[in-house]
Amino acid sequence: MTRQYQIAKETVKEAWGEVKENKGAAGIDGQTVEDFEADLENNLYKIWNRMTSGSYFPPAVKEVEIPKNSGGNRKLGIPTVADRVAQGVAKKYLEPEMELQFHEDSYGYRPNKSQHQALERTRERCRRNDWVIEIDIKGYFDNISHEILMGLLQEHTKEKWILLYVRRWLMAGTQTQEGTIKPKEKGTPQGSVISPLLSNIYLHHAFDMWMKDRYPYIPFERFADDIIVHCKSLKQAEYIRKQISERMKEWQLELHKEKTRIVYCKDSNRPGNHEHIMFTFLGYTFKPRRARNGKTGKIFTSFQPAISQEAKMEIYKEIQKWKLAKRTQRTLESISEEINVQIRGWFNYFDKFYASALNQLRTHIDYRLIHWAIRKYKSLGKSKQRGRTWLTGVMSRQPKLFAHWNQPTSSSWVTRAV
Repeated sequence: MTRQYQIAKETVKEAWGEVKENKGAAGIDGQTVEDFEADLENNLYKIWNRMTSGSYFPPAVKEVEIPKNSGGNRKLGIPTVADRVAQGVAKKYLEPEMELQFHEDSYGYRPNKSQHQALERTRERCRRNDWVIEIDIKGYFDNISHEILMGLLQEHTKEKWILLYVRRWLMAGTQTQEGTIKPKEKGTPQGSVISPLLSNIYLHHAFDMWMKDRYPYIPFERFADDIIVHCKSLKQAEYIRKQISERMKEWQLELHKEKTRIVYCKDSNRPGNHEHIMFTFLGYTFKPRRARNGKTGKIFTSFQPAISQEAKMEIYKEIQKWKLAKRTQRTLESISEEINVQIRGWFNYFDKFYASALNQLRTHIDYRLIHWAIRKYKSLGKSKQRGRTWLTGVMSRQPKLFAHWNQPTSSSWVTRAV
């Protein structure tokens, strides 16, 4: 078969390695990561052979729904394992070029960029700017214009095979839960390997570079389609919000009217008022909070981020799924091995800012463990007090048994939560 395009076999192997590491569900063909690996050499050769010859056609993505923190469901499109590898190949060629051009305050799904970096920069800028515009783009991933996106890609790559396959990925249908195939006329499915990069390219032009050119004095942070813009005054914020709204319309996007809000960063030095004095970004809610000066001990109000109520509720739902009280046949050590990965993940993410807000979560987990012990050990009777005493003893003997026992109780920055 004629090789129209030069694609390294090693790149296909590297793309497979990332797919294997990320795991994930099967696509419409039902093939799992384990199934694919069982005939790995042959499967990787097929992908390379078809991509280099121009004969690779992606199958439809499998539509699944996951719950949103704000209520309702979000639809994801799950490609097949083979298609995830193919998309990974294109990403490996395209991403390095884009990384040289992306804005420094674009943090989403980029190498060497993180949510914590975006949150730290947001916190710093809220101290220096009185007002924030919390931007919400209505159905962003579902409304990206294919034609505009393809035009942008032509500016960034001369690799014809990337342009060919990206267009095919965009046009590939979606298999609904009922089994029918829906064609896609716009949008890029959340859940695919290439989608985060494509969506970043779109907003790089629609928003990042436009802000840099038109309003270089207005700082912002963007994580995918979550955007925070900082302003000096209410008048400036109202003007910039209007301009952003018009800009999005030019790119066939729309701001969510109720969720796009102007917020006042109220603290001890900014005693004024406004209808909105809080916003949520990347699972953290920024709002006025009590704090103590680490040097003087003085109590004051600081505009700070802490775990959002929505994030807490999602964590409580996960804890409820553990059904610890019904697992009395298990040892405490085996339970800790099973749930510590989740606990450690929650605390590693949410203890970076205003860590004392996690104390309620610690207490909640401990309460579940006490309830487990009361049902397991008849010597405790049904006494919660005895259960607490028992758990205190375990903590003193095995302080590292559960991940939340071994976490800091306060943040390390100059001001400390009280």
